[in-house]
Amino acid sequence: MTNTEEFGGRVALVTGGARGIGRATCLRLATGGAAIALNYRSQDSAAWNTQRLIEERGGRCALVKADVGDEPAFAAAVDQARAALGPIDLLVANAGTTRAISHEDLTFAIWRETMRVNLDGAFNAIRAVKDEMLARGFGRIVCISSIAGFRPRARQIDYAAAKAGVIALVRCFAEALAPSVRVNCVAPGLTETDMLAQLDADKLPGRCLLILRGYSGLDGRQCTTDRFRATVPRL
Repeated sequence: MTNTEEFGGRVALVTGGARGIGRATCLRLATGGAAIALNYRSQDSAAWNTQRLIEERGGRCALVKADVGDEPAFAAAVDQARAALGPIDLLVANAGTTRAISHEDLTFAIWRETMRVNLDGAFNAIRAVKDEMLARGFGRIVCISSIAGFRPRARQIDYAAAKAGVIALVRCFAEALAPSVRVNCVAPGLTETDMLAQLDADKLPGRCLLILRGYSGLDGRQCTTDRFRATVPRL
């Protein structure tokens, strides 16, 4: 099987696909032959650039702009993706948001926004595609969580709770949708992306600062988006 036949004839929906891990995932799936429905919320120039990169490599990409945490708007965007490319075979629920913030500054509004994007967004994405996958007898779903879902994060209380919720969500849907629809989760550590650059680095723990300076922790390799190109498609 050649690389372009790996996902040939499949349509992949990637939320938060304009930048970072989402962009790397889009490029990898497109290289494998999948048509890409790239969902994003606000970064028009980044989305256009990712689309350009895919099309320069001979791939197909439709941009579907919507807030994944807004269920009616996101459902309409998925309908738009189906109209452009066909039924959704593969879903990567990657959209997320975070910030480094103390418990004193963590308001309920910030808590709700973090949950709305990270956890509600993953639920909305799965809900939007699961029924058609079940009806067709095939589907692959990967949700991007975080190592924060397993480890305490004093300055990311809201984010860690949301990502732990994503892990539980995946476990439940994996059992509910089996065997025809496979549901998995990837929980990366700190990765060199635009989102990481937005964190208040001087207030992160010392171990995190080592990662920011080029060390991934356990295996000594730098943690970059390129490492996801070989991970997500296998699931």
